[in-house]
Amino acid sequence: KQWYQRRVAITAGKFGEFKLKSGIMSPVYFDLRALVSLPKLMRDAATLLYEASSGMTYTCICGVPYTALPIATVISVDKDIPMVIRRKEMKDYGTKKMVEGIFEKGDRCLIIEDVITSGGSILETVKVLGHAGLVADEGVVLLDREQGGRINLKNNNFTVKSVFNISQILHILKSQNLVDEKVEADTLKFISENILFK
Repeated sequence: KQWYQRRVAITAGKFGEFKLKSGIMSPVYFDLRALVSLPKLMRDAATLLYEASSGMTYTCICGVPYTALPIATVISVDKDIPMVIRRKEMKDYGTKKMVEGIFEKGDRCLIIEDVITSGGSILETVKVLGHAGLVADEGVVLLDREQGGRINLKNNNFTVKSVFNISQILHILKSQNLVDEKVEADTLKFISENILFK
């Protein structure tokens, strides 16, 4: 797991000024979309997320579009777990379904996500899956930015487990001399001052 954290930190961690989906500006951004071009890292992400789901009850999985979708696909194929796909928008042709796949109303669906900041993307997915008749109240995420997303999800009766968090990633980058003490301190200060939910 530590080896994987190092690889993800080096591959996906970017420092500068980035606007997050939540609207806040951040000095750090983790672009996990690069995993689709790194099959070994993507398979390892899938394995770690599957292991994190131990103790959770589900009959199918759904990756939050779009970054988590290929990771969920790997879990589905490797572990022989049915998957459903949540559309981000309804098509004006075909079946016009927002959730694709084979499932029964009342089936429990585990949500797979790459990064949580506010937890908003997961809650959007919960809503869409719920309208389709699925029960989605548990999920796993690769990286928790530690900005209150876990609390927001808990307040909405959703349980999430993360593989690692931003503090662990920063510690790894610092120990490998890939960021200096100022970048680490500034980033941790930003995180502590920008908790979205308490």
